[in-house]
Amino acid sequence: MNEELTNALKSAATQAGADLVGVASIDRFEGVAPEHHPCSIFPETKSVIVIAKRITRGCLRGVEEGTQFSLYNQYAANWVPNRFLAVTTVTTASFLEDHRWEAVPLPGLPADVPAMGVPVRDDAPAPNVMIDVSAAAVRAGLGRIGLTGELMTPEFGPLQRCQLILTDAVLKSDPLCERDVCDQCGRCARACPLEAISLEETNEVEICGLRMKVARIDENICRTCKNGATPNPYHAACSTDKLAAACMRECLCHLQEKNLLNRTFQNSFRQRAAWEIGPSGRANLVSEGRP
Repeated sequence: MNEELTNALKSAATQAGADLVGVASIDRFEGVAPEHHPCSIFPETKSVIVIAKRITRGCLRGVEEGTQFSLYNQYAANWVPNRFLAVTTVTTASFLEDHRWEAVPLPGLPADVPAMGVPVRDDAPAPNVMIDVSAAAVRAGLGRIGLTGELMTPEFGPLQRCQLILTDAVLKSDPLCERDVCDQCGRCARACPLEAISLEETNEVEICGLRMKVARIDENICRTCKNGATPNPYHAACSTDKLAAACMRECLCHLQEKNLLNRTFQNSFRQRAAWEIGPSGRANLVSEGRP
Protein backbone atom coordinates (compact mmCIF):
# COMPACT_ATOMS: atom_id res chain seq x y z
CA MET A 1 0.00 0.00 0.00
CA ASN A 2 1.16 3.54 -0.72
CA GLU A 3 0.55 5.56 2.46
CA GLU A 4 2.33 8.63 1.12
CA LEU A 5 0.15 8.71 -1.99
CA THR A 6 -2.95 8.11 0.14
CA ASN A 7 -2.18 11.11 2.36
CA ALA A 8 -1.42 13.30 -0.65
CA LEU A 9 -4.65 12.20 -2.31
CA LYS A 10 -6.74 13.08 0.75
CA SER A 11 -5.05 16.46 0.98
CA ALA A 12 -5.77 17.12 -2.70
CA ALA A 13 -9.41 16.09 -2.27
CA THR A 14 -9.84 18.37 0.73
CA GLN A 15 -8.30 21.27 -1.15
CA ALA A 16 -10.71 20.55 -4.00
CA GLY A 17 -13.69 20.88 -1.65
CA ALA A 18 -14.25 17.44 -0.12
CA ASP A 19 -15.60 17.43 3.43
CA LEU A 20 -14.96 13.71 3.95
CA VAL A 21 -12.66 11.27 2.16
CA GLY A 22 -12.46 7.54 2.75
CA VAL A 23 -10.65 4.66 1.09
CA ALA A 24 -11.65 1.00 0.84
CA SER A 25 -9.52 -1.73 -0.69
CA ILE A 26 -11.29 -3.76 -3.34
CA ASP A 27 -11.35 -6.86 -1.14
CA ARG A 28 -13.95 -5.11 1.04
CA PHE A 29 -16.38 -5.55 -1.88
CA GLU A 30 -16.14 -9.34 -1.78
CA GLY A 31 -19.57 -10.88 -2.25
CA VAL A 32 -21.10 -7.85 -4.01
CA ALA A 33 -23.07 -8.88 -7.09
CA PRO A 34 -21.52 -8.08 -10.50
CA GLU A 35 -24.41 -5.67 -11.18
CA HIS A 36 -23.06 -3.46 -8.37
CA HIS A 37 -19.37 -4.35 -8.21
CA PRO A 38 -16.63 -1.78 -8.99
CA CYS A 39 -14.64 -4.35 -10.99
CA SER A 40 -17.51 -4.66 -13.44
CA ILE A 41 -16.70 -1.09 -14.43
CA PHE A 42 -12.93 -1.15 -13.99
CA PRO A 43 -11.61 -4.71 -13.61
CA GLU A 44 -8.18 -3.50 -12.46
CA THR A 45 -9.64 -1.62 -9.46
CA LYS A 46 -7.47 -1.94 -6.36
CA SER A 47 -8.96 0.87 -4.26
CA VAL A 48 -12.30 2.67 -4.06
CA ILE A 49 -12.24 6.29 -2.89
CA VAL A 50 -15.40 7.84 -1.47
CA ILE A 51 -15.65 11.63 -1.72
CA ALA A 52 -18.33 13.32 0.39
CA LYS A 53 -19.56 16.90 0.40
CA ARG A 54 -21.84 18.16 3.12
CA ILE A 55 -25.36 19.44 2.59
CA THR A 56 -25.55 22.62 4.59
CA ARG A 57 -28.31 22.45 7.18
CA GLY A 58 -29.66 25.74 5.88
CA CYS A 59 -30.67 24.03 2.63
CA LEU A 60 -33.44 22.37 4.65
CA ARG A 61 -34.55 25.60 6.32
CA GLY A 62 -37.22 26.51 3.79
CA VAL A 63 -38.70 23.01 3.95
CA GLU A 64 -38.62 23.02 7.74
CA GLU A 65 -40.60 26.27 7.73
CA GLY A 66 -42.87 24.98 4.96
CA THR A 67 -42.34 28.10 2.88
CA GLN A 68 -39.52 27.45 0.35
CA PHE A 69 -38.99 24.06 -1.26
CA SER A 70 -36.98 25.07 -4.33
CA LEU A 71 -34.01 26.04 -2.15
CA TYR A 72 -33.45 22.37 -1.32
CA ASN A 73 -33.95 21.33 -4.93
CA GLN A 74 -31.50 23.98 -6.11
CA TYR A 75 -28.63 23.10 -3.78
CA ALA A 76 -29.19 19.76 -2.07
CA ALA A 77 -31.48 17.37 -3.96
CA ASN A 78 -29.75 14.12 -4.88
CA TRP A 79 -29.47 14.95 -8.59
CA VAL A 80 -28.36 18.58 -8.11
CA PRO A 81 -25.25 18.62 -5.88
CA ASN A 82 -23.65 16.19 -8.30
CA ARG A 83 -22.79 19.37 -10.21
CA PHE A 84 -20.82 20.72 -7.25
CA LEU A 85 -19.45 17.44 -5.94
CA ALA A 86 -18.48 16.35 -9.45
CA VAL A 87 -15.92 19.16 -9.66
CA THR A 88 -14.28 17.89 -6.47
CA THR A 89 -14.44 14.27 -7.66
CA VAL A 90 -12.96 14.93 -11.10
CA THR A 91 -10.26 17.21 -9.65
CA THR A 92 -9.25 14.44 -7.25
CA ALA A 93 -9.31 11.88 -10.07
CA SER A 94 -7.07 14.19 -12.09
CA PHE A 95 -4.61 14.27 -9.18
CA LEU A 96 -4.33 10.48 -9.37
CA GLU A 97 -3.87 10.50 -13.14
CA ASP A 98 -1.22 13.20 -12.77
CA HIS A 99 0.60 10.59 -10.66
CA ARG A 100 0.16 8.00 -13.46
CA TRP A 101 -2.67 6.00 -11.86
CA GLU A 102 -5.93 5.51 -13.70
CA ALA A 103 -8.94 7.01 -11.93
CA VAL A 104 -12.60 6.40 -12.79
CA PRO A 105 -14.93 9.08 -11.34
CA LEU A 106 -18.47 7.91 -10.69
CA PRO A 107 -21.59 9.91 -9.79
CA GLY A 108 -23.65 9.06 -6.74
CA LEU A 109 -26.67 7.78 -8.64
CA PRO A 110 -29.09 5.43 -6.86
CA ALA A 111 -28.06 1.77 -6.86
CA ASP A 112 -31.63 0.76 -7.65
CA VAL A 113 -31.57 2.32 -11.12
CA PRO A 114 -32.36 -0.72 -13.30
CA ALA A 115 -30.15 -1.89 -16.14
CA MET A 116 -30.94 -0.16 -19.42
CA GLY A 117 -28.98 -2.13 -21.99
CA VAL A 118 -27.76 -5.59 -22.97
CA PRO A 119 -24.57 -7.40 -21.87
CA VAL A 120 -21.73 -7.05 -24.36
CA ARG A 121 -19.94 -10.18 -23.10
CA ASP A 122 -21.20 -13.48 -21.73
CA ASP A 123 -19.59 -12.82 -18.34
CA ALA A 124 -20.50 -9.12 -18.08
CA PRO A 125 -23.57 -7.55 -16.45
CA ALA A 126 -25.81 -5.29 -18.49
CA PRO A 127 -25.19 -1.54 -18.49
CA ASN A 128 -25.39 0.55 -16.54
CA VAL A 129 -23.66 -0.95 -13.48
CA MET A 130 -24.60 1.11 -10.43
CA ILE A 131 -22.52 0.88 -7.26
CA ASP A 132 -24.28 1.31 -3.92
CA VAL A 133 -22.58 4.54 -2.86
CA SER A 134 -23.81 4.45 0.74
CA ALA A 135 -22.54 0.90 1.19
CA ALA A 136 -19.23 1.95 -0.36
CA ALA A 137 -19.02 4.79 2.17
CA VAL A 138 -19.46 2.26 4.98
CA ARG A 139 -16.67 0.16 3.48
CA ALA A 140 -14.48 3.28 3.34
CA GLY A 141 -15.07 4.08 7.01
CA LEU A 142 -17.13 7.24 6.62
CA GLY A 143 -20.17 6.06 8.58
CA ARG A 144 -22.89 3.45 8.93
CA ILE A 145 -26.38 2.89 7.56
CA GLY A 146 -29.24 4.21 9.72
CA LEU A 147 -32.77 2.97 10.29
CA THR A 148 -34.09 4.76 7.18
CA GLY A 149 -31.38 3.26 4.98
CA GLU A 150 -29.47 6.55 4.72
CA LEU A 151 -25.74 6.85 5.26
CA MET A 152 -25.12 8.45 8.67
CA THR A 153 -21.72 9.96 9.43
CA PRO A 154 -20.47 11.19 12.83
CA GLU A 155 -19.80 14.61 11.31
CA PHE A 156 -23.00 15.38 9.40
CA GLY A 157 -25.55 12.68 10.22
CA PRO A 158 -27.50 12.11 6.98
CA LEU A 159 -26.51 15.45 5.43
CA GLN A 160 -23.92 14.59 2.79
CA ARG A 161 -23.70 13.37 -0.77
CA CYS A 162 -21.03 10.96 -1.98
CA GLN A 163 -19.33 10.10 -5.22
CA LEU A 164 -16.70 7.48 -6.00
CA ILE A 165 -13.35 7.11 -7.68
CA LEU A 166 -12.09 3.69 -8.77
CA THR A 167 -8.35 3.42 -9.15
CA ASP A 168 -5.64 0.86 -9.84
CA ALA A 169 -3.46 2.50 -7.17
CA VAL A 170 -3.06 0.42 -4.01
CA LEU A 171 -4.03 2.91 -1.29
CA LYS A 172 -4.24 2.57 2.47
CA SER A 173 -7.77 1.63 3.58
CA ASP A 174 -9.46 3.57 6.36
CA PRO A 175 -10.73 1.74 9.46
CA LEU A 176 -14.45 1.09 9.59
CA CYS A 177 -16.58 3.61 11.50
CA GLU A 178 -16.40 2.74 15.19
CA ARG A 179 -19.90 3.78 16.25
CA ASP A 180 -23.48 3.92 15.07
CA VAL A 181 -24.75 7.48 14.68
CA CYS A 182 -28.31 6.19 14.41
CA ASP A 183 -29.48 4.99 17.83
CA GLN A 184 -32.60 3.32 16.39
CA CYS A 185 -34.88 5.71 18.30
CA GLY A 186 -37.67 5.33 15.70
CA ARG A 187 -38.62 8.99 15.65
CA CYS A 188 -38.21 9.01 11.87
CA ALA A 189 -41.00 6.44 11.55
CA ARG A 190 -43.28 8.18 14.02
CA ALA A 191 -42.75 11.50 12.22
CA CYS A 192 -43.98 10.16 8.88
CA PRO A 193 -47.56 11.39 8.39
CA LEU A 194 -48.14 8.68 5.78
CA GLU A 195 -46.85 5.80 7.95
CA ALA A 196 -44.50 4.67 5.20
CA ILE A 197 -41.78 3.48 7.60
CA SER A 198 -42.36 0.22 9.47
CA LEU A 199 -40.55 -0.39 12.76
CA GLU A 200 -42.08 -3.86 12.96
CA GLU A 201 -40.57 -4.98 9.65
CA THR A 202 -36.81 -4.54 9.55
CA ASN A 203 -33.88 -6.07 7.73
CA GLU A 204 -30.33 -6.50 8.92
CA VAL A 205 -27.75 -5.16 6.51
CA GLU A 206 -24.24 -6.56 6.90
CA ILE A 207 -21.26 -4.79 5.38
CA CYS A 208 -17.71 -5.86 6.21
CA GLY A 209 -18.93 -7.52 9.40
CA LEU A 210 -20.93 -4.48 10.56
CA ARG A 211 -24.60 -5.28 11.19
CA MET A 212 -27.10 -2.45 10.78
CA LYS A 213 -30.87 -2.60 11.19
CA VAL A 214 -32.92 -0.94 8.43
CA ALA A 215 -36.68 -0.43 8.54
CA ARG A 216 -38.94 -1.44 5.67
CA ILE A 217 -40.02 1.65 3.74
CA ASP A 218 -42.94 1.64 1.33
CA GLU A 219 -41.50 3.60 -1.58
CA ASN A 220 -44.85 3.75 -3.35
CA ILE A 221 -46.15 5.78 -0.41
CA CYS A 222 -42.98 7.89 -0.24
CA ARG A 223 -43.45 8.96 -3.85
CA THR A 224 -46.73 10.62 -2.84
CA CYS A 225 -45.18 12.49 0.10
CA LYS A 226 -45.77 16.27 0.27
CA ASN A 227 -43.60 16.72 3.36
CA GLY A 228 -40.29 17.32 1.59
CA ALA A 229 -39.60 14.01 -0.17
CA THR A 230 -38.70 14.29 -3.85
CA PRO A 231 -39.26 11.49 -6.39
CA ASN A 232 -36.19 10.54 -8.37
CA PRO A 233 -36.31 11.97 -11.92
CA TYR A 234 -34.03 9.31 -13.44
CA HIS A 235 -36.38 6.38 -13.12
CA ALA A 236 -39.83 5.92 -11.58
CA ALA A 237 -38.72 2.74 -9.80
CA CYS A 238 -35.95 4.46 -7.86
CA SER A 239 -36.25 5.34 -4.19
CA THR A 240 -37.18 8.90 -3.29
CA ASP A 241 -34.87 11.57 -1.92
CA LYS A 242 -35.98 11.76 1.72
CA LEU A 243 -33.35 14.01 3.28
CA ALA A 244 -35.65 17.04 3.43
CA ALA A 245 -38.77 15.03 4.35
CA ALA A 246 -40.46 15.00 7.74
CA CYS A 247 -38.75 11.76 8.72
CA MET A 248 -35.19 12.99 8.20
CA ARG A 249 -35.81 16.46 9.59
CA GLU A 250 -37.06 14.74 12.72
CA CYS A 251 -33.86 12.70 12.70
CA LEU A 252 -31.77 15.88 12.61
CA CYS A 253 -33.64 17.22 15.64
CA HIS A 254 -32.96 14.02 17.55
CA LEU A 255 -29.29 13.89 16.63
CA GLN A 256 -28.83 17.43 17.91
CA GLU A 257 -30.86 16.92 21.09
CA LYS A 258 -28.84 13.82 22.02
CA ASN A 259 -25.46 15.28 20.96
CA LEU A 260 -24.84 12.36 18.62
CA LEU A 261 -22.85 14.35 16.06
CA ASN A 262 -19.29 15.65 16.27
CA ARG A 263 -20.34 19.00 14.77
CA THR A 264 -22.76 21.21 16.66
CA PHE A 265 -24.68 24.44 16.00
CA GLN A 266 -25.29 27.51 18.12
CA ASN A 267 -29.07 27.09 17.81
CA SER A 268 -31.52 24.23 17.45
CA PHE A 269 -32.70 23.24 13.98
CA ARG A 270 -36.36 23.20 14.99
CA GLN A 271 -37.52 26.56 16.28
CA ARG A 272 -41.28 26.20 15.73
CA ALA A 273 -43.89 23.46 15.81
CA ALA A 274 -43.41 20.90 13.06
CA TRP A 275 -45.92 20.82 10.22
CA GLU A 276 -47.18 17.79 8.36
CA ILE A 277 -49.41 16.99 5.39
CA GLY A 278 -51.18 13.67 5.74
CA PRO A 279 -53.30 11.61 3.34
CA SER A 280 -56.07 14.21 3.48
CA GLY A 281 -53.79 16.77 1.81
CA ARG A 282 -54.32 19.29 4.60
CA ALA A 283 -51.46 20.78 6.63
CA ASN A 284 -51.42 20.31 10.39
CA LEU A 285 -49.08 21.45 13.14
CA VAL A 286 -47.52 18.99 15.57
CA SER A 287 -47.91 21.07 18.69
CA GLU A 288 -46.13 18.96 21.27
CA GLY A 289 -43.13 17.63 19.40
CA ARG A 290 -42.56 13.92 18.94
CA PRO A 291 -41.69 11.18 21.42
